[in-house]
Amino acid sequence: MSKAKSKGGQGTPATVALAKAAVEFTLHPYEHDAGAQAYGEEAADALGLPYERIFKTLVAETEVGLAVAVVPVAGKLDLKAFAAALKGKRAAMADAAKVERVTGYVVGGISPLGQRKRLPTVVDESALGFETIFFSAGRRGLQIETAPANLIALTGAVTAPIGKIG
Repeated sequence: MSKAKSKGGQGTPATVALAKAAVEFTLHPYEHDAGAQAYGEEAADALGLPYERIFKTLVAETEVGLAVAVVPVAGKLDLKAFAAALKGKRAAMADAAKVERVTGYVVGGISPLGQRKRLPTVVDESALGFETIFFSAGRRGLQIETAPANLIALTGAVTAPIGKIG
């Protein structure tokens, strides 16, 4: 893996943040199907990766406002565990239009990096079991691969068991 340079219009706020931080990452473009509904699963299938290794970025409303959850596409977000990781009691999935407005990204291409406003972030602890993980680079059809420690450091995230299978 080497420091990737933006090429062919692939520069996004997420890739700019990684390049600025001088961390190693690799970009993985794939052909996005406009009819796809499960964006993370589509990315995993297109790149030939197990669902546990690709992470989706979800945004939820909490007592302290919006917060970001990064969980494997293989499962779902445990809202109660997510709220607890943020020292709260409740969380609910945020409205998509609000999420797009606050993050600057479209649903299906939301990256935990390079958002308009830095939000509290929790990364599922399963990410620590991999040398590298994949997550959205900020647009549909483009994934970033980097060490989980890079994502955690750049977002100021905490890790917790917030993903659940099923």
